[in-house]
Amino acid sequence: MKKLFKYFKESHQELKKVVWPSREAVVSSTKVVLVSTVIVAVFLGLVDFLLLKGILFIF
Repeated sequence: MKKLFKYFKESHQELKKVVWPSREAVVSSTKVVLVSTVIVAVFLGLVDFLLLKGILFIF
């Protein structure tokens, strides 16, 4: 049981050292991830569509 308490105490001490990002940084990063995801999804959807049309054209 002492090891468990020691673990939580040390974890708490380490979390105090963490430099958390600001709200603006989190919002900015989230926007980048969402826009990137949409761009990749549209690109893959377009590639899938073109490959499907190509296969249907051949056969």
